[in-house]
Amino acid sequence: MPQSYKILIVDDEAALTTLLREELQEAGGYKVDLAFDGAEAINLVQKALYDVVLLDMVMPHVDGREVLKFIQENSPSSQVIILSQYADIKMAVETTKLGAYEVLGKPYDIDQIEQTIHRAIERKKLAINNKLLQNELTKKAGASEIIGESDVLKQVIESAERVAKSDAMVLIYGPSGTGKELIANLIHRSSLRGDRPFVPVNCSSIPDTLLESELFGHEKGAFTNAYTAKPGLVEVANGGTLFLDEVGDISPIIQPKLLRFLETGDFRRVGGTNELRADVRIISATNKNLQEEARLGRFREDLLYRLNVITIRVPSLKDHREDIPILVDYFLHKKSKSKEPKQLTEEALKNLMMYDWPGNVRELEHVIEGAIILSTNQVIDVKDLHLYDRQIEAPSKSFKIEHLEKEHIEKVLKMFGGNRKKTAEALGISEKGLYLKIKEYGIDID
Repeated sequence: MPQSYKILIVDDEAALTTLLREELQEAGGYKVDLAFDGAEAINLVQKALYDVVLLDMVMPHVDGREVLKFIQENSPSSQVIILSQYADIKMAVETTKLGAYEVLGKPYDIDQIEQTIHRAIERKKLAINNKLLQNELTKKAGASEIIGESDVLKQVIESAERVAKSDAMVLIYGPSGTGKELIANLIHRSSLRGDRPFVPVNCSSIPDTLLESELFGHEKGAFTNAYTAKPGLVEVANGGTLFLDEVGDISPIIQPKLLRFLETGDFRRVGGTNELRADVRIISATNKNLQEEARLGRFREDLLYRLNVITIRVPSLKDHREDIPILVDYFLHKKSKSKEPKQLTEEALKNLMMYDWPGNVRELEHVIEGAIILSTNQVIDVKDLHLYDRQIEAPSKSFKIEHLEKEHIEKVLKMFGGNRKKTAEALGISEKGLYLKIKEYGIDID
């Protein structure tokens, strides 16, 4: 069942308001709260995050205008639909200036209300998507799909799709550049939350002093230049998925606040005293050994256990080299400006297969992009790759011929996935000769 949208109806006509709640809940897809006066509405807005507020304008004590102003200052992502028996053009102009989405006159029918709520939710989604897009434009956009056909990568994808059906927290382990965010996105898209926001947060790129405000938001006047209240990414992700990338870099100061949120769903904006609650699924990722970080006192052990309900490990590129040709073809098409993408020579591809890729798939993408720019014709050769400028692999432990030969045979075997016939052809020796070398050096090809 898809995630429900949270609605607040604010109206002092109790019978009409209760009936409207029943009709909306029967329609499905909505969780509806009621407030019978403006003061009660303000209290509820301080405690919960609403997608849409249906607001009457004429109420005793605290009227609709005051409630609307409060919502715009404290919960600006909530879409407000005005319900009024006295609706006219003047009211529509006035309330729109105050931030209302639309004005509906009373009496109304349920179909009209539902259609307006649906449009308001779409408007909220668009606003969230624009916010996320602005965040994404500050970093280089990566691939939006997972490329590869190796068995090891298929196992990772199958695991991701399997855990997507639950709401459990997932911790993704893997070196930098392996595509951990792509796996997180796959889990989100395959889950019941797939139509709600996927909000990535790079915990290593945000200073400690700003991370709390970025995650949980802040109230007006919380610090210098905080002229208005700002919802945090937890609120933006409400109903969807919050992806904490490089979670191992979160400072010990923020860790207990994150742990409390993970355990209760409750949080406070910086400078605020009111408890808010958000319904988000947490997926996190790291390239660090968090068990070791916890042992050294740099990462809370209880936070690790909370995040690590399910573990998915993403392999290094050198552990699924058979995907390199597919990835190369993908990047050649993606990065080429012309209609006819450039091609690699067989020797260039062999060099890519032999390289150890410390930067993984991200490094391969950059190598191909650079080669497209630097090559002077439609064919990319070894010299255009500049791999030797990048090679940071540790030198061999020995300079003896037999040790160097063993390392070279192991690399070529890896390149061809253990296929002895192709390896022998590439080395320029017979299969029998290769077999004898494998036996002599004790090479493990499993």
